[in-house]
Amino acid sequence: MAIRLGDTAPDFTQESTHGPIKFYEYLGESWGVLFSHPADFTPVCTTELGMAASLKSEFEKRNVKMLALSVDSVDDHKKWIDDINETQTTTMNFPVLADADRRVSDLYDMIHPEADNTATVRSVFVIGPDRKVKLTLTYPASTGRNFEEILRVIDSLQLTAGYSVATPVNWKHGEDVVIAPALQDPDDLDRRFPKGYEVIKPYLRTTPQPNL
Repeated sequence: MAIRLGDTAPDFTQESTHGPIKFYEYLGESWGVLFSHPADFTPVCTTELGMAASLKSEFEKRNVKMLALSVDSVDDHKKWIDDINETQTTTMNFPVLADADRRVSDLYDMIHPEADNTATVRSVFVIGPDRKVKLTLTYPASTGRNFEEILRVIDSLQLTAGYSVATPVNWKHGEDVVIAPALQDPDDLDRRFPKGYEVIKPYLRTTPQPNL
């Protein structure tokens, strides 16, 4: 069964390049990004893991732990990581699940049986500290992910979780946001948004990012 936004992310225990991973225990109080790869020793996946490793400090700034997955073995993962480090000029610094029995892949509906009944699609799950799924993305095997976009979405998710705002098209950290239409009382608006706000339309009001 497909996992939807707002669902509780399933817990699991699985082997990885960093030893056995108990998912909830691994996340602790952090946010999490769980993302899958069609197979080891594939070109697009190699570039993706290299980029993710190079951005680890950016994820850590946001209290996010990364966890990758492929259905290949730990031994294959470790050999592949040597290639990733060499070709992407980086050092892999987070675990890769070895989901040879497809336990996690099936749990998170990552298998694309019409393409291959063992290969996972490029799934992304962003999970909050409350264990709820905040974002799902699914890419075809031929298209690499944009990890800067994943960071951008996490910025939005973390901001909007704490304030009655939403982020407009192409928003980036530091830019103005929009106020939730449900907020209408002027005194309440002044209290919530002391930096002020601009009324473009009654339903479209912008304000400086409130957590800066």
